Amino acid sequence: MDVESRLSDLPAWRREGDEIRRTVDAPDFPTAIRIVDEIAVKAEELNHHPDIDIRWRTLHLALTTHDKGGLTDLDFTLAALIDDIAEKHGA
Repeated sequence: MDVESRLSDLPAWRREGDEIRRTVDAPDFPTAIRIVDEIAVKAEELNHHPDIDIRWRTLHLALTTHDKGGLTDLDFTLAALIDDIAEKHGA
């Protein structure tokens, strides 16, 4: 898989080792929680769950496919969905 090529379609994401990461700044704390709630629904649908760290209105997200030992198509699919969710909430 050409990770750099895939990341060109996801400019908010960066590669760190076997993960892709993004920070999302929500307008406020309640919106940050709503974003996490929507990400959780999509993650369950895909059976692919991100690492999420919440600091007030800032979300730090990391994606990797642990059972495959690195990045897979699922990571990039979920990253694109996260981008859509964040944008919808003005983040």
